Parts: sequence; C-alpha cells; structure tokens
Amino acid sequence: MTVNPSARATKKSDATAGDPQRRRRDATRTRQALLDAARRRFTSDGYAATTVRDIADEAGVNVALINRYFASKEGLFEACLGAAGDELRRTTGGVPFTQIPQAIARQIASSGTADLPSELALLLSSSGDTRADEIRLGVLHYASEQLASAGGRQADEPDSETILLRAQIVLAAAIGIALLRSSTPLQPLASTTEQDLIAPLRDLTDALLPPR
Repeated sequence: MTVNPSARATKKSDATAGDPQRRRRDATRTRQALLDAARRRFTSDGYAATTVRDIADEAGVNVALINRYFASKEGLFEACLGAAGDELRRTTGGVPFTQIPQAIARQIASSGTADLPSELALLLSSSGDTRADEIRLGVLHYASEQLASAGGRQADEPDSETILLRAQIVLAAAIGIALLRSSTPLQPLASTTEQDLIAPLRDLTDALLPPR
C-alpha cells in the first residue's frame, strides 16, 4: 500500500503537536540555529547588510520564525550580543575584586573552544545602525561600570571618571587578549593555561585599579 507523503507529514505534525516537551526541544533548536546563523552573518557582513531572509535561509528555517522568537532583526541582534554580555557580566559583575583576575583568566582560557571570540568581535564591530550600536555600547558600558564598582568606584567621588577609564582599559585588555589568543598562533599566549594567565592579569588589575 502506498502512503501519501502529505499524510505522513500530517501524522508527524499531529504527533509533535501533542507532545509539549518535543515542541520545546524543537523551539530551542530553532532558536539556537537562528542565533548561530545571525552571529555569523552579522560578524561577516555587518548589521545593515544582513537581512532576516539571509539569516533564516542559512539557519534553514522559515523567516517568520525570527519574529516569533526575537520580534525583529534588532531583537535578534540584541540576543546575539547576549552571550558575550553574559560572559562579561560573569567576569565583572558580582565578583569580588580579588577574584577578578581569576574570572578574566577563566574567560580567556575558555574562549578558544567556545563561540565567545565571534561574539566579542560582533560586540566590537560598528553595525551601521544607530539602535544596534546603542545596544552594543550599552553592554560594554555596563561591563566597565561593574568592573569600576568592583574596584571601589563611587559615582560622586572626584576621581570617579578616572577609575571608570582605568576599568575600561582593563576590559579592553581582557577582550583583546581573548581575541588575539583565539585568532593567532602567537606563542606563548596561544597555548598558555588559565593558571599562567592569573599572575599577569593580577599585575594589570592591581596597577590600574589598586585596592582602595
């Protein structure tokens, strides 16, 4: 007996519709596929030149799903920055000042096996879109403020801006090290361990943000 392909598709769709857990798994996979495709496109082509159809085609899904999961291209871009922002927040927010070198070293050491380098590159690349650039700068500004606060900055102090500047220099150094380590075979940086990174990073943070 020949089975109509559309009947098979209908049965499969019906089975999926009746399985909430499977729907959640499919939604999670689709959302991640869109994020991965968007990050690659935004990094290689820039925000302005990338269309939602480009992203959907690369992810192999219907373009309408971008609006379902992210509301818009802008929402998708913001979500792409989320992972890099989360990493920066884990490094700079809620971490005791004495543990910041360890947190930065851990982030840098893991960057070679994760998506962090491309996320950081996206975070640093001008998008050509005003709102997208506001999102990107907002993530960086928040991270540097958190780092400055960990270094003892008080917003009403006379040297507040100086401490923020120093925190931004530490942040820039950490991001630069992660990108250089992941993109070049420069030795010994490319193969150095997390433990080996801690001492020079401590020297950097102590020099720029000495305990107060």
